[in-house]
Amino acid sequence: MHVAPELDLPRVTEPSVISMRWLVLATAYFTLLLFVIGVFDLLLGLWQLVSTGEFTDPIAVVNLLNTVLLLLIIVEVHRTLIAYVREEPVVQIVIGAAIIAIAREIISFRIDEFETTGDALAAAGAFGILLITLVITYFVIRYVEPRESGEQL
Repeated sequence: MHVAPELDLPRVTEPSVISMRWLVLATAYFTLLLFVIGVFDLLLGLWQLVSTGEFTDPIAVVNLLNTVLLLLIIVEVHRTLIAYVREEPVVQIVIGAAIIAIAREIISFRIDEFETTGDALAAAGAFGILLITLVITYFVIRYVEPRESGEQL
């Protein structure tokens, strides 16, 4: 009977793990670049609102707020990538980013973008249920998980 030599998995998989960390780190720097571009776009949009006098237009203000929330999502994605490279837990960060994304959708929600009122109501209900579920999940992870592992809050 032929027995195959035992494979040293840590030694074989190490180049792959190192490569993945470098790729994730490169992606983190790319999100940093996106954030800088987004801040410039935000400042430009704010300048246009003030200079044109549209800062009293609710739709223009919501669009500006939409940009701010998008920047927060980019920050959360960046935090997730850095936590992954450091081998820290990322679930809480991902759920936080999802809460911001749903809040962004809720804030920019417009009934006139739907064909029927029923469609708009269904979408609003789905957003509400999703937001409540994410918030509950966030607090469960935040306050229950550390106690199980013996950590202090």
